[in-house]
Amino acid sequence: MRKEITRMGQLVQKAIANALKALIESDLELAAEVVAGDDQVDQINLAIERQSVSLVARQCPVAGDLRFIHTILFISIHLERMGDLSLNLAKTTRYIINEESVPSLFNLLSRMGEQTQLVTKTALEAFSNNDVELARSLPALDDPIDDIFKQFFKEVANITAEKGSFDWASNMVLSSRYLERIADHAVDIGELITYMVTGKVEHFS
Repeated sequence: MRKEITRMGQLVQKAIANALKALIESDLELAAEVVAGDDQVDQINLAIERQSVSLVARQCPVAGDLRFIHTILFISIHLERMGDLSLNLAKTTRYIINEESVPSLFNLLSRMGEQTQLVTKTALEAFSNNDVELARSLPALDDPIDDIFKQFFKEVANITAEKGSFDWASNMVLSSRYLERIADHAVDIGELITYMVTGKVEHFS
């Protein structure tokens, strides 16, 4: 189950990176690859869910074992949702490809995407190493993403007022929102890791 979470995490990291690249570079072929690849993430999530239910039913795990299964199941759910958000980000490519690009917005989106990838990578490293302190560092890594999101929203509002391109602006805001939500799921994974290792529930926000 650990190996499956690791494999799932690698697929999600690749999906985030490729979805962002597809959007910024208007690469419809790469966007299509992200969309097609989401099925594999869904399949792993379903397999982990079935295995978790089977283990609980057949072996009646307690204490640390039960906590581990609970954590694995919910990390899998978070990763599946991160994959869905990456898919949505990739799909946005087709809606903005024929619109005039605004370099400043793509720069903000790129910065936001890089930080989102860092939060995701750190969460998965914390899981692999049972590293509670690394998990607890996730909210601080997430803060810059929230700051960029606010800046992004203000800039889109200004551009919309000038150009009147509502549909394009809406898609750009959605893109930044997808990245912000991916990072939030990564932080939630950090909370699950602290519970798995310590047995205590910690809320990072």
